[in-house]
Amino acid sequence: MKKFHFLLATLLGCGTLAYSHHSFAGTYLEDAPPQQIQGKLVQFLLRNPHSFVHVEAKDDKGEMVRWAIEWGAAGQLAQQGISQGSLRVGDEVIVTGSPGRNPADHRLRMRAIKRVSDGQVFAGKFD
Repeated sequence: MKKFHFLLATLLGCGTLAYSHHSFAGTYLEDAPPQQIQGKLVQFLLRNPHSFVHVEAKDDKGEMVRWAIEWGAAGQLAQQGISQGSLRVGDEVIVTGSPGRNPADHRLRMRAIKRVSDGQVFAGKFD
């Protein structure tokens, strides 16, 4: 009976781990034309499982809002030469990304980010 409980607990645990990683297609319109915003970087969270960039920029109505841009994992970004010092709060940036399914959320999935001051572009496949 103990083996059965161990097996059951293991299977349930594996199912939880598999379920915990979401599909980007559930949150973002991956097949839609990319959306671009330009604004000021207000936060850069380099972390796992996904990093985030927060930018204050205008929405489609011309109002300033805070955008949450989902990026790759810290390790994945490090392999591409991106570190905590790559972007700084206050940088003017242009972000290109897949729009979120709910426009009111002001979310994008990162495709590329360009720092306006020097033209540095960080782009590539970010999962």
